[in-house]
Amino acid sequence: MLKEFKEFALRGNMIDLAIGIVIGAAFSTVITSLVDDIIMPPIALLQGGVNFQDKFIVLSGGVYSTLAEAQAAGAVTLNYGAFLTNVFIFIIVAFAIFLVVKAINRMYQPETEPIPEPTFNCPYCLVALPTGATRCQACTSELDSPEN
Repeated sequence: MLKEFKEFALRGNMIDLAIGIVIGAAFSTVITSLVDDIIMPPIALLQGGVNFQDKFIVLSGGVYSTLAEAQAAGAVTLNYGAFLTNVFIFIIVAFAIFLVVKAINRMYQPETEPIPEPTFNCPYCLVALPTGATRCQACTSELDSPEN
């Protein structure tokens, strides 16, 4: 059983998956910083300089000026600012992954060979055939030469 596990764990797919998870975690940190440090401050500025992460609704009653103050008091809050920030992060990550997958798919598209152009028609069934054909692929008639 140990040998089977070793073969499973060291398979190429498992190593690729592990690398993907590590890179994904690092990428997530960068995207979180992008949203928190670049995108959300202008939005907060448009809202009068209020920290967007601090947007909340108190459900248990009471008035609190910041989310930290409400949480310290044990108030039940609906943290819609943090939720919207996470939605922005998700959208940016999903779009970035879409772009990466699209680029990878473009790199690995198989090249197809061009289909030879038909140059004459079968005299029996009129199917287009390539030059040099000696038998019609549709009606299987033998052909003498392409001029027939």
